[in-house]
Amino acid sequence: MIRSWFQRRSAKLAHFDPVAPPQPFIAVGDVHGRADLLDKLLQSVPDVPLIFVGDYVDRGDHSADVLRILKARPDITCIAGNHEQMMLKFLREPEEEGPRWLRYGGLQTLASFGITGITESTTGGALTCARDALMARMGDDLIGWVYDLPTSVTAGNVTVVHAGADPALPIEHQTRRVLQWGHPEFRRTPRRDGMWIVHGHTIVDEAYLENGRIAVDTGAYATSRLSAAFIGNGEVIFDHV
Repeated sequence: MIRSWFQRRSAKLAHFDPVAPPQPFIAVGDVHGRADLLDKLLQSVPDVPLIFVGDYVDRGDHSADVLRILKARPDITCIAGNHEQMMLKFLREPEEEGPRWLRYGGLQTLASFGITGITESTTGGALTCARDALMARMGDDLIGWVYDLPTSVTAGNVTVVHAGADPALPIEHQTRRVLQWGHPEFRRTPRRDGMWIVHGHTIVDEAYLENGRIAVDTGAYATSRLSAAFIGNGEVIFDHV
């Protein structure tokens, strides 16, 4: 359980200026259908703004519940992850995009909306039927909410993205693909503009910060550990449920 955020050991920021968002916030790692962990976190975090780094669907068993919970909380900021992008591509082009999405967790998302009878080897018109069923179960409002999710949020010298950023380019010049799928130099080359990048996408054993990166994805769907970071007041404090 998340304990006392303000009594935990704060991390040392050696090579970058201290994190300086206009107000403190909590960044939350990839949820991936773990509505149980999401509910625990929402009941236990301090009353500060929350920013989720994306990947709400797939792999875990309750993606539908996760989407509905987050959509019902306009006070929470949600970033679009690559799994949301794969789901939207499936909605647009089910027969072309469906096989890949199903391999990476789309089956669990379909099942969470009550759509069964689909396997990773399903092709052709059956995928179009599954797409039609998913659109009906989600409804226009929920689909529109997912479609409108931003790919980054910047607060002072901290930017929250899903997967990473090209260290050679300013945040405003990053492509959607890089923000949602990552960049080969992101974990190798520190940024030179002093911007801290908070991200998920890549599973780590423990949430950490290093060379301008703050990683918060601890693989909730597999580890049953949803991690988050309190960011503000010149410090970063990690915890999890």
